Amino acid sequence: MTAATHSTLFPQVPRTADEVLDGLDPEQRAVATALHGPVCVLAGAGTGKTRALTHRIAYGVRAGILQPASVLAVTFTNRAAGEMRGRLRQLGAGGVQARTFHSAALRQLQFFWPKAVGGELPRLIDRKIQFVSDAAAACGVRLDRGELRDVTGEIEWSKVTQTVPSDYAAAAHKAGRETVRHPAEIAQIYAHYETLKRDRSVIDFEDVLLLTVGILQDRHDIAEQVRAQYQHFVVDEYQDVSPLQQRLLDLWLGDRDNVCVVGDASQTIYSFTGATPDHLLNFRTRHPGATVVKLVRDYRSSPQVVHLANGILGRAAGRAAEHRLELISQRESGPEPAYVEYADEPAEAEGAARRIRELIASGISAGEIAILFRTNSQSGIYEQALADAGVPYQLRGAERFFERDEVRKAHRRLRAAARFGRNDTELDDAVDLPSQVRAVLTGEGWTTEPPAGSGAVRDRWESLAALARLAEEYARAEPAAGLADFVAELDERANTQHAPTVEGVTLASLHAAKGLEWDVVFLVGLAEGMMPITYAKTEEQIEEERRLLYVGVTRARHHLSLSWALSRSPGGRPNRRASRFLDGLRPGSTGTVGRGGGGGRGGVEHGTRAGAAEPLGAVRRRGARKVARCRVCGRTLEAVEMKLMRCEDCPSDMDEGVYERLVEWRARTAAALGQPAFCVFTDKTLIAIAEAAPEDEAELSRIPGVGVRKFRAHGSDVLAICAGQTLDDESSEADGEG
Repeated sequence: MTAATHSTLFPQVPRTADEVLDGLDPEQRAVATALHGPVCVLAGAGTGKTRALTHRIAYGVRAGILQPASVLAVTFTNRAAGEMRGRLRQLGAGGVQARTFHSAALRQLQFFWPKAVGGELPRLIDRKIQFVSDAAAACGVRLDRGELRDVTGEIEWSKVTQTVPSDYAAAAHKAGRETVRHPAEIAQIYAHYETLKRDRSVIDFEDVLLLTVGILQDRHDIAEQVRAQYQHFVVDEYQDVSPLQQRLLDLWLGDRDNVCVVGDASQTIYSFTGATPDHLLNFRTRHPGATVVKLVRDYRSSPQVVHLANGILGRAAGRAAEHRLELISQRESGPEPAYVEYADEPAEAEGAARRIRELIASGISAGEIAILFRTNSQSGIYEQALADAGVPYQLRGAERFFERDEVRKAHRRLRAAARFGRNDTELDDAVDLPSQVRAVLTGEGWTTEPPAGSGAVRDRWESLAALARLAEEYARAEPAAGLADFVAELDERANTQHAPTVEGVTLASLHAAKGLEWDVVFLVGLAEGMMPITYAKTEEQIEEERRLLYVGVTRARHHLSLSWALSRSPGGRPNRRASRFLDGLRPGSTGTVGRGGGGGRGGVEHGTRAGAAEPLGAVRRRGARKVARCRVCGRTLEAVEMKLMRCEDCPSDMDEGVYERLVEWRARTAAALGQPAFCVFTDKTLIAIAEAAPEDEAELSRIPGVGVRKFRAHGSDVLAICAGQTLDDESSEADGEG
């Protein structure tokens, strides 16, 4: 399991600012060098957005344009922020603040609270479930575990959308939220929850943002102090920004516009938490002078996977669909996605486990395989199937790597060995860093061969094995490094939650898989009622389910399997059907894949500060070419297919008679000119002409392969043949034959 762009763990630090730009494609380079004013990067899945972002910051720092301490890069998870810090460090741009919105806000809140409010900042609670339970009890309401979780979610949604208890019922109705309790009841629990927190002098996760916003709004001196510190802002995953986070960003910026945002409306899958792509889609309206860069070159997935991903969005509706990006794979060809129907769910899980065991036997690492499902409740049956098949696995979203007991113990023991290694007999025969680390881990019970079976013993071994592999990678990158250096690397990774890869098949929900990728992905449970989920009723909810499937598909680099079961249990009624999102895409299904919408090809659009700007996607570069699509199926064409304007395997509607006359004419013309036939027109160009049957000069000139020179030399003859007219040389031949 890796993050969204494949890279070496410990690359060499670029020697100069210009070297930071090495290896970037034209669009990524445009992002990296656009260092002034508002910038919006529309980045499709697998297009290297994190690479473009980090190289942008590093280039600015290394070129002396940006001061490291003046840059604040914000994202949504500690893992993403840690990865960003690690990459910046490897690019020679240490000192840049890369944090989550909440982490950055909490840091400011802790610093300014004594000055703005006085006293100590109230204690931050990790989980609010118990407080919500107490608030419900105070209202005389009993909630079961599921209801408690859902009501807590409603309170969180209310706070990030800046909805107070008295306005909750109306806001929930307007947003179309389906609630487990009457909205008035939830509003009452919400009000009591806020009272309980005040009485107990605690704050929750959302309060961190709310209180920071309040201080920056009310205390202009503090706001100016923050703005003096941070001059340049970068926001990753901008499609997931909530109204509250956008308000905080606006306060950080003040009246400045040095902000770079990166996002993809087609990956908006967290609207239930208050996230909205509107801030991304309206960016050009808010900032008319913005530079917009579109990244569509997919470096992650094979053409077959990308073709399916584009097809899934091809029938999407709504505003996000209007601005979808058509991905173009940059990778080698791979196998076609597999579509598998099973009789029941246990058979589906056993089938996946059996296929995974075959893939591992063929040489694919278990850590490069994932099983993704719609809800966490689906994981149990796959855990059992993998355990029965003797396949190691790990649950995504479980305990963090550096918080595992065996990892913490090994970390402490490695630190002690680094300090007192000379007196440690375990290290007597260790000649290099990897052997020193292996010697220490052996003392913790690690062996060179994994234990049989699965469960806690195997999980513990996998954790220690990940540390051993990391030591080997580190030693290759830093040959002179010692044990103390490796411990420092572990300390840095623990602080940033930058965990090494654990060898085991990943089990994860589609939401938890966002931002990750694997060589092999199994998308399971793709039946109506689960994908889309049964409670998705409105068009907006259905479209978010479609985007969720798109996110799942784009996690795969090479192998992709999509499966569903006709019934839940053995012997059950086979009344299920495959997800509607696969109609027209899987073999044997019907349905038309749409061709409209889409942001098309990558490129750069420069805004103007004079006059109003259109929303993103409406503004086109002068002279920009549209994406070439197959006129039969609508798929984006590869370069070799553009002459025919259709896929190689799509049916031809060529007029055979016209084609034969064109071939005969080409032979006569080539003989008269003393040239090979292909110098007049290639076979593909003649096929394209016969298929298009152009009726005038404009239609003929648009056919790829008919350049200006050839049009002038042969255009009139070709149009005459397409119109069914007889040329003079044809008449002469006919007369001679008579």
